[in-house]
Parts: sequence; structure tokens; C-alpha cells
Amino acid sequence: MPITSRTFANLPAELVDVQLQMEDYAAGYGLDFFPTIFELVNVDQLNAIAAYGGFPTRYPHWRFGMEYEKLARGYHYGLQKIYELVINNDPCYAYLLASNEFADHKLVMAHVYGHCDFFKCNYWFSQTNRKMIDNMANHGNRIRRYMDRFGVEEVENFIDNCLSIEDLIDIHSPFIRRYAPDEQNQFKSPTDSAEADLPQSRRLPAKGYMDSFINPTSRGGEDPLATSEAKAVQAPAEPMKDVMLFLLQFAPLKQWQLDVLSIIRDEAYYFAPQGQTKIMNEGWATYWHSTIMTRHGLNASEVISYADHTSGTLATSPTRLNPYKLGLELLRDVEDRWNRGCFGSEYDDCDDMRARAEWDKQLGLGREKIFEVRKVHNDLTFIDEFLTLEFCQQNKLFQFGYNKQADYYEIESRAFPQVKQQLLQSLTNMGRPEIYVKDGNYKNRNELYLQHRFQGVELKLNYAHDTLKNLYALWRRPVHIETALDEHVAIISFDGTNHEIKKTEEKAIVPAQ
Repeated sequence: MPITSRTFANLPAELVDVQLQMEDYAAGYGLDFFPTIFELVNVDQLNAIAAYGGFPTRYPHWRFGMEYEKLARGYHYGLQKIYELVINNDPCYAYLLASNEFADHKLVMAHVYGHCDFFKCNYWFSQTNRKMIDNMANHGNRIRRYMDRFGVEEVENFIDNCLSIEDLIDIHSPFIRRYAPDEQNQFKSPTDSAEADLPQSRRLPAKGYMDSFINPTSRGGEDPLATSEAKAVQAPAEPMKDVMLFLLQFAPLKQWQLDVLSIIRDEAYYFAPQGQTKIMNEGWATYWHSTIMTRHGLNASEVISYADHTSGTLATSPTRLNPYKLGLELLRDVEDRWNRGCFGSEYDDCDDMRARAEWDKQLGLGREKIFEVRKVHNDLTFIDEFLTLEFCQQNKLFQFGYNKQADYYEIESRAFPQVKQQLLQSLTNMGRPEIYVKDGNYKNRNELYLQHRFQGVELKLNYAHDTLKNLYALWRRPVHIETALDEHVAIISFDGTNHEIKKTEEKAIVPAQ
């Protein structure tokens, strides 16, 4: 893989040598990745970048400062430390902490190449913007201009409203064509909306954020203070999961507000695959850093340091699931099963436990299989297809829950179906409630009616109240959400002043566990 001189930006000579070695090892194992640029930064710089979600610059907002303060205090008190940070981009950008030991730099580089391969080759990342580091900077510039013109407080308060609904997107929509090619489910922000005014043959190629300047509209641009024209709002043909898109299409917002909402939505879709593949992505990167380091990267003086830090990364806890550990062990289990031929009807129909334990057809298909798994699966499908009873027993997985009488979290079951079901529920829609727009003209009064489809994740009423209040600020008419309370259908409403809960006689439909 060709390496440009900029790949070595800000790296001392010894780390340049390490990068070349790790890149060669990774490529030798068949990993495929974008050119990767490593930056050496101090702890304050790394915490600042991490607070921005891994990007060196974004739009200004108080939550980034709050996150920086949290990270800085955690490091100061010895509670946490960021070892690696990598951005899904072309080229990929990764950051090394200058105070780390030399062995840690080796480990981080090997780990990063695993992530970069996953970003490039996993199907669920295939629709992401590979120039997002530039787009994030442009988003920041646009929002700063709005702050200069309309005031920091007004713009920041509007961003607060938008961020409260950034989860209300359809994480599968980038892979589904629901519209004709000229009606694609992509909202164009006001600064990118010049297409209708120029014939395609006369348009000059331009990046999205420069399009209004390269191909200006005949009207000379839109007034950012103008409110979008009133549209006839009606119920979608079928319930619509992308609530943010529905607001962009029908909410009575000013032009600059539409632009800001479109920015928040674009960034939400960029980050969505990372939430969908946390277990696989971290497991894949850990698999390759452990393979490369133990077979090639370590010398005798670095073994103890490597083992100490890797054991900390893979440590299990009785109170939470470690995605690094689960992803790594499940990938190793898949590799071992396909090497020994422990799959297919013959193996599944075998009832002899000793024969199953000693099963070995020496097929050697494990490495090929895990590359296939890395290419097509996300966490939900990965767990659903490859989590087995034997794996749960070996790794001592169990289902836990809250005992109201004892006011204590306790083990509820070690039975495989219950363990797998709870794990799949926690991964469905990234563990968040599934919310749909059911009607944009509820009771023929332009009120917004949402529906919560219960799939094991309940609405938290305090969260629901706050979100309805923020939705009201965007929709400017009463908003309602249908959900399940006490096994009955209930409607939670906000009219701009008060919240109201109405329970109906209708029984809620709860999927079988």
C-alpha cells in the first residue's frame, strides 16, 4: 500500500519505523485500509479531540466543553485514560498519546489498522461520508456564522432542541431506496439547494458546502430569516421512522434553522454505524492487535507492559458487558468452529457431547470466515447468528434484572434463550426506543402524532416529557406520542404548557419474549 509523506506528520523517526512495520504486518494478514495518518498529541489535546467526538474541530456548543471537563477530570484523578482514537475518514486519522510507553504506541497502531480495515470493508459503513473531517469543519463554520448573525444563545438553544431528537432517525434508510432517484431521501440544506435553478448540463462540479457559490440561484440565495413555506401536512403513507427528516420537510422553521437541523441529522447518520457495530469493531481491532503484537510486534522487555494493558482492556465486570471482550472471544470462537468444521446440519444434529467437543474435520476455514463476518454483519446479526449455548457456558454469560422488592440488581437466569434474548434486545435499534411519525395532521389540527413501537425498550417518562417539549419548540403545535403503560395503550401529550397522559382501554401489543 503506498504511503505518502504526510502519513508521518508530527511523528518522530522511531514511531515512523513502527508505523511502517505495523502497516506491513496488517497488510500481510489481508487487512485493507485507507491511508492512515497518525498524530502525536498531549493529553489535553487528546481529551479535546475526544470531546468533539474524535474530530479536531466542530461547531461550538456547551456539551463539548462539558465532555472535555469530564475527560480531563477522569484522567487527572486516574479514573480513565484514552489509549487510541481513530476517525472513519479517507484518509483515516488516528491520535497517539505522547506520554504512552513505546509498547503502547505499537499496540495502538496495530489496533488502529484493525479499525481502519473495518471502516473501509464493513457493509454498514459503506454509505458513510469518507470526507467527514472536512464536512465537520464546514458545519462548524456555518453555525458560527449563524451565531454571529442571530446570537450565540438563540442558536445554541436551537441546537439543544435538535440534539434531543438526534436518535430519531432510521438507521437502515441509507441502504433502502424508498423513492425514485430524483426524490431520494436526502434533505438539501438551504446552502446546498441551488440544483433546481440550473440545468444539470450547466452545473459546475462543486462540493456541497460550496455549491451555492459555484452555482448561484437566480434569486441570489435565500433569506435565512425567512420561515419555510407552509406545506399541507398529512399522515405519511406508512409510519415514518426518520422523524428528523419529517421535521425538515414539514416543520415551520426558518432557513437557518433548517440548515442547522440538517447538519445535526447528517452527523447523526455518520455516527450511527459506530453504534451498530461497537462489539464487532472493537473485537476485530483487538483480534488483530493481539495477533500482530504477540507474533511480531513485541520484544522481551515489552511483554509485561503489553499483557498488563491488554488484560485491563479485556477485563470483565459483573455489572456491564465489555464489547472488546465479547467481540474478541466470539470472533475467536467463530474462527475455531470453522477451522474444525463445527457447523452445518451434521454437527447441529449430533447429540453426543463428547463427539461435539472432539469434533475436528481440519477444514481450516476460520480465517476466511471471520473476514466474511467482518464484511457483512453488524452487532445484532453477529450475535443472532453466532452466539451459541457452548459459548455462553464457556464465558459465563447470564441475564440480570432489577428486583423491585429487594431494590437490587440480581441474576435472573443463566438459560441460553433468555441470555441471548436480552442481549439482542439491548442491541436492537442500538438499545433505543423505536419511534415513528404516524400523523403530521392529527385531529386535522397540524398536531404531530408519534408512535412508540415496543420491542423490549420502554420509554422513560422524564425523558419523554423533555423530548416532547423540545419537539414542540420545533413543530410549534401540540405533540403526542403513543406508547405502552401498564399493559395498556397510553398517549402522552404536550401542548406548549402542560404534559398530559391519557390511558385507553386498548391493550398494548407486547412481543413475546
